[in-house]
Amino acid sequence: MTMPVLGLDTSNYTTSAAVFDGADGCNAGRLLAVRPGELGLRQSDALFQHVKQLPALLEELEGRGLLRDLKAVGASTRPRAVEGSYMPCFLAGESQGRALAAALGVPFSACSHQQGHLAAAAWSAGRTDLLDGPFLAWHLSGGTTELLLVRPQGTNVAAEKLGGTSDISAGQLIDRTGVLLGLQFPAGKALDELYPQADACMEYRVKLKDLTFSLSGMENQVKRLLAEGEAPANVARFTLDTVCSVVLRATQEAQRRCPGLPVLCSGGVASNRQLRAAMERSCGALFAQPCYSTDNAMGVAILTRRALEGGELA
Repeated sequence: MTMPVLGLDTSNYTTSAAVFDGADGCNAGRLLAVRPGELGLRQSDALFQHVKQLPALLEELEGRGLLRDLKAVGASTRPRAVEGSYMPCFLAGESQGRALAAALGVPFSACSHQQGHLAAAAWSAGRTDLLDGPFLAWHLSGGTTELLLVRPQGTNVAAEKLGGTSDISAGQLIDRTGVLLGLQFPAGKALDELYPQADACMEYRVKLKDLTFSLSGMENQVKRLLAEGEAPANVARFTLDTVCSVVLRATQEAQRRCPGLPVLCSGGVASNRQLRAAMERSCGALFAQPCYSTDNAMGVAILTRRALEGGELA
């Protein structure tokens, strides 16, 4: 790879490192270990696992000959690029990234986890040109369900929240449903696989108010169905259909308010097959490849390379 850069991302669920040269890239990632029946990790546990896992991921990239002649190192340093956004787990990637940059004598670049998701999704969809103009975007993950208006900000992007959930995220609803069904956390892939086995079609119409909605009532509906003995596949379909419906309705309303803007979907929940089919058909939405929908460092590396090429790194 010519003039490669390294990106690191240490989210609450995945440790990842990626190398990008301006055209091609390689991401190495590893999920954090969550004990069966639990709904995630404490920040101290996540931070500890990141510190242990990052060296192995860097060794994997080095074994492929990808860490030679690095020109810059970047890391996600916070969840979102807004005041007060902070999670300790991102300190693992930031501290190791800054140390590597100093040792190599190359510049360090910081971005947010959300900005990385958007960049990875645009690149993976073959539309990095989106980063140079306004577009609508969803960040759908285990911790975030936000509908965004995204605009260029130098070589990076600035995201204005237009709507999304007012309480639990779509990913939290899906994961909590999965754990209630006895599935391993995170449960998105398992619910997606259960979906075709359903023999009943139900939907809980979530109220949409000014592009914002609540999913906590939906969690109560899932518990009710399980208490009544509903089949696991039917509960999985019920959850996914409801999420797809409210996300689709919010997107269509945003398109009416912001006509002509493309729609990009990022985050782990965006890898759901039902959501992708509905959004592509009804809204012309663009999606990352599934491997770049979930947490990854590729977007961080892409933004680091863009900052380097744009002369923003000292």
